[in-house]
Amino acid sequence: MGNLVLMALCFIAGVVLRRTGRLPGSAPSVLNSYVIHVALPAMALLHIHGLEFSPELIYSVGSAWILFGVGYLLFRQAGRIANYSSGTLGALILTGGLGNTSFVGLPMIEVFYGAEFLGVGILIDQLGSFLILSTAGIALAASCSSGKVTASGMIRKVLVFPPFVAMIIAFAMMPLPFPAWAEEVLGRIGGTLAPVALLSVGFQLRLDHIRNNIGPLAVGLSYKLLFGPAIVALLFLVILGARGPLIQVSIFETAMAPMITGSILAAEHDLDPSLSALMVGLGIPLSFLTLPLWWWVLSLV
Repeated sequence: MGNLVLMALCFIAGVVLRRTGRLPGSAPSVLNSYVIHVALPAMALLHIHGLEFSPELIYSVGSAWILFGVGYLLFRQAGRIANYSSGTLGALILTGGLGNTSFVGLPMIEVFYGAEFLGVGILIDQLGSFLILSTAGIALAASCSSGKVTASGMIRKVLVFPPFVAMIIAFAMMPLPFPAWAEEVLGRIGGTLAPVALLSVGFQLRLDHIRNNIGPLAVGLSYKLLFGPAIVALLFLVILGARGPLIQVSIFETAMAPMITGSILAAEHDLDPSLSALMVGLGIPLSFLTLPLWWWVLSLV
């Protein structure tokens, strides 16, 4: 509960700071750069280094990749029909295709399923959402922002993306234990990610922009909160016949609100920043209504 209150306060603070003019208009750019270059790499180093693998967790990791892959295909089709710009399309994929599996997801897992499943949530976040953001996400952002990006150019952008570099270092250092002071430092720096990111999103949120974004906003939030999780549930429960609390948690995580750092990445590449902020700013409170419904539905299977 404390995490959710902190998220709400930071988001509201961003809105208030913009309305009162206490921060310059360039503030989101600075805050976003801090998230990408400092806080997110620290979190990657800490959590990926401590991951423990298990063969049956393939469903958990796969759920995030399926959500992103299906979202990519559906959003591209919707973009063709509605003639979305490349910026709008990129913003939809990066927010509607990636779930907030850490800042919203972990507290929600603890509330609905218990702390014993937090490890599953961290695995989904790090090898699912975060890994997608650091690879396919950055490549997509580069492609949509410039329009003409070579394969070598995309690879270079991925390889120099700070969170991706931190992830590779974390995997390489898995056999070596981190000293307690290093874990504390990384934890404190990584802990600033959610407050700073939400402050930035709140600052960029323009509710008066809803009317101009109503079409793509409805498409993105409908997929992220309802249809995307339903597709994963259909695949896991009906087609593959998987059962058990681990499967329920995996599907539950796909129903989280849009990923904050996906919105940050979209804004960094100037991919329809107003839509990106609205996806997160409206998606998070709406998810507080849809997640209990998903928990109830999944409890029936």
